Amino acid sequence: MYSNESSESYCADLVKQFDPDRYLSTLFAPSEKRAGLFALYAFNLEIARIRESVSEPPLGEIRLQFWRDALGAIYGGQMHEHPVADALAEVVRNSDIPQQALLNLIEARTFDLYDDPMPSVNDLEGYLGETSSILIMLAGRILAGDATTAASDAAGHAGVAYGLTGLLRSVPVHRARGQCYLPKDILEAHQTSPAHILSGRWDGGEQGALSALYEIAQGHLDKAREVRTQVPEAALPAFLPVCLVEGYLKKCMAGNPLEQVETINPVWRLWRLFRAASRKAY
Repeated sequence: MYSNESSESYCADLVKQFDPDRYLSTLFAPSEKRAGLFALYAFNLEIARIRESVSEPPLGEIRLQFWRDALGAIYGGQMHEHPVADALAEVVRNSDIPQQALLNLIEARTFDLYDDPMPSVNDLEGYLGETSSILIMLAGRILAGDATTAASDAAGHAGVAYGLTGLLRSVPVHRARGQCYLPKDILEAHQTSPAHILSGRWDGGEQGALSALYEIAQGHLDKAREVRTQVPEAALPAFLPVCLVEGYLKKCMAGNPLEQVETINPVWRLWRLFRAASRKAY
């Protein structure tokens, strides 16, 4: 069994390396809450990165089952020989984190293991709700307890805005793996297809389809901001990464997002997070 200190350090290092937006946002949380947030975000990374670490879907299914079993052990009061599982067990003991929410996240990530196209915008929003919005809600519960329940609408829209922006930024990575998360109904409405996206085609309706998805992301961000008074002040660090959405979208719109993963200046990112935290907004 890992010590609490080593598990916390492992989770923090994992999040710092692979999820810098959430890592920096966590630094604006009270120090006694940071370990719990790092554990939750590290668990998310363990699930989200399975596709890139296995050679075929059945191996990914085995990894997902490992985490289902780990959750069963954690919620059964047993320890598990994994640093993220150990850290997550501490969160479960100290916060009201529903087991079903974590199981739903695992179930939603099953889609990642296969190359099936995303059928529609509704399907995409549902996927993002279970993988991105729920992460905001759970982080909010770690920070503010039951008071976060009132912020479900804000978390729903914020998670879709941030998650969709992440998928748009990651199109080159997904293309390399033969995946297309861009919904078929949007692509077909602009006379293109998942096959065209995977081929890197940029001479048809691809730009129009991506622009429509940028507008959907911006629309969810606007709605999240309209209801931000629902968000308890204590839960704000869970929402802070959402303040980066517009910066990422501008970078994507300025280039060819089929070819390059767009990033933002690290100094600007930290300044934007600091300003949002200071203004108690996102």
